[in-house]
Amino acid sequence: QVQLAESGGGLVQAGASLRVSCAASRRTFSSSAMGWFRQAPGKEREFVAAMTWDGRSTIYANSVKGRFTIARDNAKNTMYLQMNSLKPEDTANYYCAASRGTIGLKESDYDYWGQGTQVTVSS
Repeated sequence: QVQLAESGGGLVQAGASLRVSCAASRRTFSSSAMGWFRQAPGKEREFVAAMTWDGRSTIYANSVKGRFTIARDNAKNTMYLQMNSLKPEDTANYYCAASRGTIGLKESDYDYWGQGTQVTVSS
């Protein structure tokens, strides 16, 4: 079992930057593909970004490409999502997820989930 804990959310103005983190409980993190998803009020949870276990491959949703960067530090069992040029439509609860398999864009590709951290972007 892998436990994930997100942190770093908050309230920022449009155009600002914010970095959210995801700490994993086990060393198996270093062999897991990882992803970020988000869920806005009244909407379905959606894919944001993902990275392979070695960091060599990344994928991003079109809505965040060029503004968000996913990164990981396997020595610290931690994953990050750097968010720049934030927009009000980025407001959501951000979840990290770990996969026992390969990198993917669907919720069903991931086996473990954190509780989420709220990011609110004011206009």
